[in-house]
Amino acid sequence: MKNLHTADIVRYKTMTNEQLKDSFTVNGLFKTGELNITYTDIDRGVVGGVVPVNKAINLPVYKELAADYFCQRREVGIINIGAIGSVTIDGTRYTLNNRDSLYIGRGSVEISFESNEDSNPAKFYLISYPAHQSLPTKLVTKDEANKLELGASATCNERTIYQSICPGVADSCQLVMGFTELAEGSVWNTNPPHTHARRSEIYMYFDVPKEEVVFHLMGEPTEIKSMVMAPETAVVSPSWSIHSGVGTAAYTFIWAMGGENQEFSDMDHLKLSEIK
Repeated sequence: MKNLHTADIVRYKTMTNEQLKDSFTVNGLFKTGELNITYTDIDRGVVGGVVPVNKAINLPVYKELAADYFCQRREVGIINIGAIGSVTIDGTRYTLNNRDSLYIGRGSVEISFESNEDSNPAKFYLISYPAHQSLPTKLVTKDEANKLELGASATCNERTIYQSICPGVADSCQLVMGFTELAEGSVWNTNPPHTHARRSEIYMYFDVPKEEVVFHLMGEPTEIKSMVMAPETAVVSPSWSIHSGVGTAAYTFIWAMGGENQEFSDMDHLKLSEIK
């Protein structure tokens, strides 16, 4: 397990581009035949990627968790961004197609990942936060997710939001998770930007067309910094930071939040005139 130590609200202002990336991004998530896990100091979130081939990959426990098994005091959200695969939890097998989600409740002991075809493997992206109670494990297909159509082509942010782990769809303790698909011609994942002091957020950008890039914007509204994001890289946004990004073409990203409020609409929108 790697550890990500993020910069504070003062130090980030004077950091170089590379220092910002070292402090806020998680890369190398999806390596064939491997499981890669990073523990962050933001709300004790865990970010991971699994690409199983040839054999199943088990989710182990790590000394940083001081637990007997990974989900002893944690919940996990998973979204598959690759080909068909399966997750087996305490003997029960769940099949995930591309963009299907799986919520794993606290108390789940044995968790393993497999791909249906080694030549075209699944890519499981996972997020985990501490959990205060045990809730049922649940598979949520893309079609079963709560679907929101937001934005407009005129403002370059026409997008479809899929809420897969949230109250009323797959109940959780604090994890809220889903993904956003931008329409062709739209590039802003939120416009205007917003903050939410009651929870942190982790973005993971993927389906970025070749030769195109995504700029992730972060920081206080009056002190914005940008990071050029490689595809399939996650970025951690502290509660004091804005949440926003823009690409040179349409893309998809997974968002996940942890904190004290699960209401999706609980955010403080900013006027563009406040962004500096």
